[in-house]
Amino acid sequence: MPKAIKETQFNFPGQQGFYKGKVRDVYIFEKELVVVASDRISAFDVVLPRAIPFKGQVLNQIAAKFLESTSDLVPNWVSSVPDPNVTIGKKCEPFKVEMVIRGYLAGHAAREYKAGKRSLCGVALAEGLKENDKLPEPIITPTTKADEGHDEDISREDILAKGIVSESDYVQLESYTRALFQRGQEMAAEKGLILVDTKYEFGKFGEKIYLIDEIHTPDSSRYFYADKYEENQAQGLPQKQLSKEFVRQWLISNGFQGKEGQQVPEMDDEIVESISDRYIELFEKITGEKFIKADTTNIQERIEKSILAELNQ
Repeated sequence: MPKAIKETQFNFPGQQGFYKGKVRDVYIFEKELVVVASDRISAFDVVLPRAIPFKGQVLNQIAAKFLESTSDLVPNWVSSVPDPNVTIGKKCEPFKVEMVIRGYLAGHAAREYKAGKRSLCGVALAEGLKENDKLPEPIITPTTKADEGHDEDISREDILAKGIVSESDYVQLESYTRALFQRGQEMAAEKGLILVDTKYEFGKFGEKIYLIDEIHTPDSSRYFYADKYEENQAQGLPQKQLSKEFVRQWLISNGFQGKEGQQVPEMDDEIVESISDRYIELFEKITGEKFIKADTTNIQERIEKSILAELNQ
C-alpha cells in the first residue's frame, strides 16, 4: 500500500509558529503560511486512526484548481503550489465568520426546517418545502468561527450589530460569496453535478480582502448528481451525493458516531484502500481530469524539499 502522511514536523528557517489542524499542518511565517494537506481524515469531529493515501493530494489539488479558476472574480491567498500536498500563500487575518451559501434545502438547513423553523440566520424560508428542494434563490447563512467548540449560526444583522465585520467589508463578502457560488455551480453543471451548498472563508492582508482556505472540495461542499435530481425529488427519494458521506456511513454501520464511549472501528488495509479509491474518484468527477498519483516513496523528504526550494527563491 502507498505511504500516507499522518503528520509533519518540519522546522524551517524563519518559521515563527506551527498549527496542527484536523487534517492540515500549518507553518507560520511573518507574512506567509505554508499549508501541508496531510492524509488524515476526520468524521464526527474525530480524527480517524489511519491516514488515507492520496487524500491530502486530492483536496489540495481540487482547491488549487478552483482557486485559480475563480481568481478573476476574487483575489485569493495562494502564491504557489510547490508540491501536490502543499500550498503557500499570504498570511491573512481571517474574518471571524464563515460565509455559508445554500442553493437547496439540504443538510443543516433541512434539519432546522424539519424542526419547524422558517427562518435561518435571519433569512425567511417559504412554507411547503421538501428536503433537497431548490430554493427560489441562493441564501447566505453565516456561521461564527469558534476558537473552541462548534461554529454557530448568526444573522447578518447580528454580525453588524456586534461589530464582528464592518458593514462595508460585509457587503463585499456577500458579493464575493454570490459570485463564487454562481461560478462553482456553473463548473459543477459542466460535470453533470449540482453544487448544493458550500462555505467560503475570507481574510485581510493589509486593507485588501482575500479568499482563503480551500473551496469547492468534497470536504467543504455538498454536490448532487444532476441526472437523477428531478426524478428523485418527484419520488421523495434521497439524492445521490458526491461527498465524504460514504465514510460517515461506514462508521455508522460499524457502531460509531463520535459519541462518548464509542470506539472507532478498526480500519484494515481494505477499507483504507477503498476510501483512497473513492477520494480519487471524487477528484476525477469534480475536476474532469485524470488523477496522477504523486511519488510516495520518500513522502516527507519530498514535501520538505519542495517547501525549502520555494522558500529559498
